[in-house]
Amino acid sequence: MSRGDSIRETDRSQVSVDGVLGRLSTPLTLTWRDGLFLHWPIDPDVLRPHVPAPLTLDTREDRAWMSVVPFVASNAGLRYTPRFLRYTTAAITVQTYVAYRGEPGLYLFGVDVDSAALASIFGRVTHVPVRCARMHVSRTEGTAPDGGNTVSFASTRDVTTGLGSRSRDDAPVGSEARFAVTYEPDDAIAFAEPGTRAAWLTDRRRFFAPGRSARRSRRRNRRGRRRRDRTVFGGEVTHAPWPLQSTAVTLSENTLFAANELPEPEAEPIAQYCPELRMTASIPRRVRDR
Repeated sequence: MSRGDSIRETDRSQVSVDGVLGRLSTPLTLTWRDGLFLHWPIDPDVLRPHVPAPLTLDTREDRAWMSVVPFVASNAGLRYTPRFLRYTTAAITVQTYVAYRGEPGLYLFGVDVDSAALASIFGRVTHVPVRCARMHVSRTEGTAPDGGNTVSFASTRDVTTGLGSRSRDDAPVGSEARFAVTYEPDDAIAFAEPGTRAAWLTDRRRFFAPGRSARRSRRRNRRGRRRRDRTVFGGEVTHAPWPLQSTAVTLSENTLFAANELPEPEAEPIAQYCPELRMTASIPRRVRDR
């Protein structure tokens, strides 16, 4: 498993989101903490059928990429609301990289969070396919071999019974969505250089997700097969450049691709760590077909 590449060292004080975009256009806010990017290359012909039109699968050097991103969403909620109305939750996204009308973005196959109530509320507000999972995150100071910190992240979701899904019809085929990883970032904060693979994978300000009707429904076509509508929702995020760190990773379990009915990548992932980043987001809207 390789560490993140093509990054330059910088100072933490350079990380700021002040004045990125207007406040009214991005009413959602959160602070990302202890986040890990795990990126796998994959044959684009294998992944392309899983990306709905009008999106196109984005590739780099003839390879598509899928990512699993565990993190802690801290102080999340509506901007300018009191703290007691905000929440903190562990979360995992499963995503790939796409383009819409020539603009790069990421496509969320699914999001798991560790609260059934938050999964229901967030999913209905944003149209993102959010489900509940049992998660445990621990951060131990100074336990890495170089004296740094160690983060452990574990998640389990029962997809047979539909635990945490907005409805059992939304649950993908499979037994459990399981994920367990330990990571030990180094101390050097860095930004990805423009044009590098690291920047290509992280510097995306648009996100897309299947609408509720785009996931597996109970309706069937004339041949009796389940069918998928292709509704897509999209939104924007605003934040400063990602403060990235190289990290050693031990991935002990990952069935998230199978649980989301996705192909399994064969190569080893590359890894990047983000200690903290404040961001805002718009409420997703339906994406036009043309």
